[in-house]
Amino acid sequence: MAAERLHRQIGSRQRIERDGGNVDVFGAIVHLGVPLVLRPLKGLLGAYLREPTSGVLVTTQRPLSIQRYTAAHELGHFRLNHEPSLDDEGILRRSPFAANPGYNLQEVEADAFAMGFLMPRWLISWHAKRQGWQLDHFSKPQIVYQLSLRLGASFEATWRTLQSYRLIKSATAAKFVKVKVRKLKEALLEDYQPSDYRRDVWLITECDADTSINGSQHDLFVIRLEERSGGGYLWDAEELVRSGFSLVRDVHEAIDQVGIGNSTFRRLTMFLQEPKRGRISFGERRPWHPDQTLNRFELAYDLTGPEDEGYSRVERRRILEAS
Repeated sequence: MAAERLHRQIGSRQRIERDGGNVDVFGAIVHLGVPLVLRPLKGLLGAYLREPTSGVLVTTQRPLSIQRYTAAHELGHFRLNHEPSLDDEGILRRSPFAANPGYNLQEVEADAFAMGFLMPRWLISWHAKRQGWQLDHFSKPQIVYQLSLRLGASFEATWRTLQSYRLIKSATAAKFVKVKVRKLKEALLEDYQPSDYRRDVWLITECDADTSINGSQHDLFVIRLEERSGGGYLWDAEELVRSGFSLVRDVHEAIDQVGIGNSTFRRLTMFLQEPKRGRISFGERRPWHPDQTLNRFELAYDLTGPEDEGYSRVERRRILEAS
């Protein structure tokens, strides 16, 4: 309830339904005027302090998804008027609704706030509707992995949240425990092998057009779009290269149709050469008529994560705008 009240206060739902993306937890902390500093903490993921004033610390030594969850947990301590707290990796292992008498009640409350704030039911429903996912799709690990990226959460946190909302059954959750996320990434990348598999892999389709995504600077993208190649129309991948993306794989997939001159799917695998915010934007056109565009695909992105030491990126932008 406290998480939902905060969403109403800062207009999260209206922003996401307009622009897409995930819950801006760092922006929420800045909006509330709570000091937030990122540091390479030893043995801790974060901390909530009350003296000399309320403030939040978050580690720089974890991926963006864990930084976000930690920030939401500490924000929960603040909103629920808790006592100071030093939080280690236990916040990742606890279930927010586990009936364990050994758990500190204020930590369970902060866990529940973090889950409710980062992954509210309405946000899951919004992404599911946008992607065309039905309830049975959540039993598929690949779908849940893609949902986790769009929520800005880990794969495990996402399926546990789906279980808490009773959107998947306990038997399905038990199967997810054994899922190796690397295998999901390998299946998406097919025969392309990156330098390491710690990087997330987004499957981008026409369902993502005109929305926004928030990720990390080393994320990989597999863009899969229908291409009217039978009519001579091709997606102009050079536009992506000129905007700073490295294209590492470019293949066509046949659509299961009978006939000559049918469309195909274009599958482009790429990554950004440097961390930045911007737009993926490229057109589908005939090479001999470059000024005539049949379709255009656009998607806003922020690939500057994870958060670096010092102030959050939201706070830095606010300071720059005010100066």
